[in-house]
Amino acid sequence: MLKKIITLCVLFVVLASAGLFYVWNQLNSYMNQPLQIEEPTLITIKSGTSFNSLLRQFENSQWVDASEFSRLASRAHPELTKVKAGTFELQPSQTLQQALVSLVNGSQIEFSITFVEGSTFKDWRAQFDKAPHLIHSTKNMTEADIAQALNIDREKLEGLFLAETYRYTVGMSDLDVMQRAHKQLNKVLNEYWAQRQDDLPLKTPYQALTLASIIEKETAVPEERPLVSSVFVNRLKIGMRLQTDPTVIYGMGENYDGNIRKRDLRTPTPYNTYTIYGLTPTPIAMVGEEAIAAAVNPDDSNYLYFVASGHGGHVFSKNLKDHNRAVQAYLRKLRAQQ
Repeated sequence: MLKKIITLCVLFVVLASAGLFYVWNQLNSYMNQPLQIEEPTLITIKSGTSFNSLLRQFENSQWVDASEFSRLASRAHPELTKVKAGTFELQPSQTLQQALVSLVNGSQIEFSITFVEGSTFKDWRAQFDKAPHLIHSTKNMTEADIAQALNIDREKLEGLFLAETYRYTVGMSDLDVMQRAHKQLNKVLNEYWAQRQDDLPLKTPYQALTLASIIEKETAVPEERPLVSSVFVNRLKIGMRLQTDPTVIYGMGENYDGNIRKRDLRTPTPYNTYTIYGLTPTPIAMVGEEAIAAAVNPDDSNYLYFVASGHGGHVFSKNLKDHNRAVQAYLRKLRAQQ
């Protein structure tokens, strides 16, 4: 009798072990199956999603084959059950288990949007419209509506965002990015304004920002910015018109067709610095940090004029006679290239 009991016990242990081995093997097969995706794929996990619901999400998306043993995964791998909400990127080379590990330990996927120096608010809105995985909450808003939403006490938003690269995650909106860009602009502007040169013909940080935008549009050569700034500062000090083409173009708006004619220089607009004295009423573009630095810390020079050199930079002059010579030299270069 005892022998039969022992035999039955041994048989039970063997069968149980075989069953456990079978279950464990099936569970391992489920967890180690490769994801059925051919390219990096985004997965969004909502707040409150359970581990088993997450596995159903993989299965319903046909990224993995379903298994009746999947319900045991949470017991076998409790370290994988700490599901975080957010949007993550799955890789084709991952197995289901590797993907789950990345969801527990990894960071949400981020996207970036880059705004170049000298771009306008109109350019920014066009970029926002094309930005992937970003909520376009301002699409049907006017500029005044956006200003109100951002608590900016100005009707025009030109120049009020710092031109640089901003990162965002799924679920963020264009307003979120604008808010960060505006805060960053104020931070940089206030820091440089506090370190400005003495005797600048600028009364407010906003005027410094306006000058920075003109500098930004006049030169793309970083080392030239302080020198270009000195020309405009020298002109402001003696009450001389700035006479800068980018302000004319900005004032022309949709009427600008790529060319500035003499009549355009003579046609008054609030932004035409050939007809008005001083700075334009608002910035004419978004700026980067270097342009702000140049606006409040210009080079010490006696220059009052500059013209393109034909080689990417500019020729600076102290008087009109030398400037006219530089203009003629530039025109000769243009004709030679035609």
